[in-house]
Amino acid sequence: MTSPDHLTVRSPEDILGFIPHSLGYWPAQSLVAMTLQGTRLGATLRLDLPGREVLAAPAKFLQAVLRYLEADKEADGTLLAFFTSNGSASSPSRYDGLLAGLDSMLERAGMPVREAWYVGDDFWREAWCMDVSCCPSPGRPVQQIRDSTLNAEMVYRGSSVGPQPEEQAPPLPVSSLYLAAVREAETAWSAQLDLRRPSRPQFDAVLRLWRDLLNSPQGEAWLPEADRDGFLRASLLVPAYRDAVLMMAAAGTQAAEAGAGQLGLFRDECLLDPVAPQEVFQGTGASAGGLHGGAARGEPPQEGPPGADIPGYGDVLMGVAPAVPDWERLNALDLVLGRLAAAGGRAAAASFTGRGWIAWCRGRGSYSAAYLRQALDAEPGYRLAELLLELVRRGTLCGWAARKEAAWQKFGPDAA
Repeated sequence: MTSPDHLTVRSPEDILGFIPHSLGYWPAQSLVAMTLQGTRLGATLRLDLPGREVLAAPAKFLQAVLRYLEADKEADGTLLAFFTSNGSASSPSRYDGLLAGLDSMLERAGMPVREAWYVGDDFWREAWCMDVSCCPSPGRPVQQIRDSTLNAEMVYRGSSVGPQPEEQAPPLPVSSLYLAAVREAETAWSAQLDLRRPSRPQFDAVLRLWRDLLNSPQGEAWLPEADRDGFLRASLLVPAYRDAVLMMAAAGTQAAEAGAGQLGLFRDECLLDPVAPQEVFQGTGASAGGLHGGAARGEPPQEGPPGADIPGYGDVLMGVAPAVPDWERLNALDLVLGRLAAAGGRAAAASFTGRGWIAWCRGRGSYSAAYLRQALDAEPGYRLAELLLELVRRGTLCGWAARKEAAWQKFGPDAA
């Protein structure tokens, strides 16, 4: 995720106060690195602070940091913050050697460290300041960060700092009657969809419902609807439908349809009529109990001239194409998947995996890993969750998150 433009930074407290808003939570036992493009903040990276064995031989850790930061092609400097959670920011720190290694490596890479700080539970201090007149021991109160001008500005913009990714609140509670009804509907729809997996008309009906649901305008709350939600959960149990929904949300319906066709998913001998909740065939789409209510906003214009290449599934999955994904629709999908996960079961594994992929696309690796672990808790061995979690663990950055012009903006266009 990139940082919004036009933020006024007056002090180190402002920079440190922005970090929790950028990540979405106050980091603990973390190294946070922020790239600089001149005087502008660029991308934010968070990594767990290494243990003693890695600190003794940090070469691989240093290369992982460099690999992340080099994704910002315009970066010409770096800011580092060590959130130690040790009750103070005492000097010397056990991470002084790691800081020295990062300083040397980033200097050679053309991204010299401009400033570095240690932030404890109660105090913070500048890492290289030895003048007790401006850097008294054990440091300055952390409350100065929480009271910073920029922190107040972010709150004014509507940003908030939530819990650690591992401490995320469970899906909002729903009534036991709804849960029973949605699970019953899911079972019934699954039996019918299993018979129609090779059917192109059935694929189109599934994609149409998801598209209309995600394209509906914002402004109204989600309205639980057992039959529709059971159908949506059942569709997530079919890998071809699940993948097509992710592709459609990011790259449009044409990409989803073309990718499914290239994979040879359809057979002409499937003569069963397609099934779906009635509103799909009535043409009312999501306006009948949809995500937000109202008319759909429609498909975004396709990129490029007529006949231009349509991105393949692999390129979309890795954030290579399209040049900029449909973040509005991905945000809507994230909301829907969160609601559908509330009923648990195998469909929850698909929902959490989709949310994990969206978080990874946003450049929020900690949240991505947390969602993917929830998916594996719901269904151990869920393959797509395992593959995505391995990408996160290896430090692989989603293509969109690596490019400022494509990256997700947490604070919306008004903040840029």
